[in-house]
Amino acid sequence: MFNKKKNNDTEENIMNTENSAENTEAQNLENSEAPETVEQVEEQTAEEKLQAEVQQLNDKYLRLYAEFDNYKRRTQKERVELLQTAGKDVIVSLLPVLDDFDRALKAMDTAADVAPVKEGILLVSTKLKNTLAQKGLKDVESINKDFNTDFHEAITNIPAPNDALKGKVIDEVEKGYTLNDNVIRFAKVVVGA
Repeated sequence: MFNKKKNNDTEENIMNTENSAENTEAQNLENSEAPETVEQVEEQTAEEKLQAEVQQLNDKYLRLYAEFDNYKRRTQKERVELLQTAGKDVIVSLLPVLDDFDRALKAMDTAADVAPVKEGILLVSTKLKNTLAQKGLKDVESINKDFNTDFHEAITNIPAPNDALKGKVIDEVEKGYTLNDNVIRFAKVVVGA
């Protein structure tokens, strides 16, 4: 029995020694691999962070691109709508003048005297000019003014009746107009030479 106990103790010592050797080897391996493992973990973490950041930036880019594309579509649609309704306010303001012309035409059918009809037409004309002036339309003054290519288009030159009218507008064939100080139609004029 004593021998058996001694054998068991010996076996336990051998096993403990082997376990110690294995533990020491494992610890040595862990210690030697630990710096590499930590570096690998740090590299993997850094790589994952970079991939997440790239994914986030890519997502941000796609959202911004989609938002810009939507903005372009929306502004194009608004521009089309604006072009379709650009003259709406002018036309609405001209409707009363159109009504006045209709009444004048009816009055001309039954009128025996021309003077009241002429007076009515002058009132309608004045109303039309005032409505257009409120929208920014102005006549270009031409007669007896110096010829100016910014406002006038010369149709022909004629000999000036006197020296004071040389280089000036003698006659106006077609009126010119400006809209908010921008020429929308040049005055067609005759210039003295």
